[in-house]
Amino acid sequence: MRTRRGREIRLPSPRLPRLPRPHTLRARLTAGLVVLLAVSCAAVGVAAVVELNGFLTGRLDQQLRETGVRFPASLEHGPGRPSDHDGDEGGDGDTRRQTVGTFGARLVGDTVTNAAVVASGSGTGTVTVTLGARDRRKLAALPADGGGHTADLPALGDYRLMVTEGRDGDVLITGLPMEPVEATVHRLELVAAIVFGAALAVTGVAGALWVRWSLRPLSKVAATATRVSELPLSSGEVALPARAPESDPRSEVGRVAGAFNAMLGHVEDALTQRHASQERLRSFAADASHELRTPVASIRGHAELALLHPDPVPQKVTRALERIEAEAARMGEMVDDLLLLARLDAGRPLERLPVDLTRLVLDAVTDAQAAGPGHRWLMELPEEPVTVPGDTHRLHQVLANLLANARLHTPAGSTVTVSLETDDTTALLKVHDDGPGVSADVRSKVFERFTHADRRRPEDAKAGTGTGLGLSIVAAVAEAHDGSVTLESTPGSTTFTVLLPSTAGMPSA
Repeated sequence: MRTRRGREIRLPSPRLPRLPRPHTLRARLTAGLVVLLAVSCAAVGVAAVVELNGFLTGRLDQQLRETGVRFPASLEHGPGRPSDHDGDEGGDGDTRRQTVGTFGARLVGDTVTNAAVVASGSGTGTVTVTLGARDRRKLAALPADGGGHTADLPALGDYRLMVTEGRDGDVLITGLPMEPVEATVHRLELVAAIVFGAALAVTGVAGALWVRWSLRPLSKVAATATRVSELPLSSGEVALPARAPESDPRSEVGRVAGAFNAMLGHVEDALTQRHASQERLRSFAADASHELRTPVASIRGHAELALLHPDPVPQKVTRALERIEAEAARMGEMVDDLLLLARLDAGRPLERLPVDLTRLVLDAVTDAQAAGPGHRWLMELPEEPVTVPGDTHRLHQVLANLLANARLHTPAGSTVTVSLETDDTTALLKVHDDGPGVSADVRSKVFERFTHADRRRPEDAKAGTGTGLGLSIVAAVAEAHDGSVTLESTPGSTTFTVLLPSTAGMPSA
């Protein structure tokens, strides 16, 4: 399409609607069965129609050969005059042995001299036909080979014609109407369409039921697999559902069911062994932490006692005792953290009392400001207090760990912002800093135990600050409160977000 200025505009081509494709195996098998049957029915129907049409047309050709050219030859002389064509002595438009509707014509050169149609089966019941120029051209174009030819004459309709050379140098044409043949063929097409359509409908319904019955074991395998996929396989003890029913092992469905059940058995064994190993590890961590608390406290107490001795002590000994006390204190914190994680892993319930998060933020930021005066500490708090159900001590530990992490892993002068947001169902606690960020290789495992980031300050790294358990405790405590913690970090921006259910979203007692 072009505009007045000659610019060509291409119109979008219309898109044909796409037929819906079956998605399930049952639907595909049923659709394939129906399509194959439809192709077979179409092939049988086409073959039957073509064969019947050929048979009936052959019968017309045989009838034309039997009757010969007596009728078109008799048209030359008219009624009451003898004819010498083909030995017909009584030629007067002879209609004897001629079927009603028989067409006869005589051509001299390319000119049709006579043309008529038999109107009755006795006497001289003929009707003269006036042929148009198109009809005459079609008749003149037919070969005089004595064979049958089908032609569509606008003045008469479809006819089966036989052309024979006459004795006077003329051409004699006789023909029979194709209407009976076409009517019979059309009736066969209609009957075939009805019968094949009903067969396709019945086959589709029966095939769908049969395929559904045949694939019942596979459907049960799929249902079992769906139930297994919904189980929390990543943690805790998992009870797998009942095995899929096995069918004939000689069939494909039976082999799939058997292999699936064997796989479930291996998975169940692996999960059982994993759970037992985790329980042994948790028990060991809890027992070891509990047993280490006493000797660590004893070491720390003896170091403090030695430092309080009134007699003069060499400087190196004093420094050694101070280091022993500091490391004993750090080991004591690590033992406490391991014991806390062991208790949380064991699923011990925490307190569920109303906790004022706003007060916790104020206290934690005040403590962090005292521990890190070289940082800039900011708070963004809502006007109304934010209350969540939980354990005050553990939630305070979450805030303290996040602030300590920001203080230890950012250089002096960095800004740490603590913000608190809430809606009808959740409370969001965010700790943001503008430090160097967390590297990509550490970011994916930052909440795992004994994970150390690479962004600590040199003086803290030398002093051995941090046990690698702080963020794992944050994640465990948040999960114990039915919440979560996430990390978003880029160079110059790191944000830890703790999501906790708020009391506003809980039903009142």
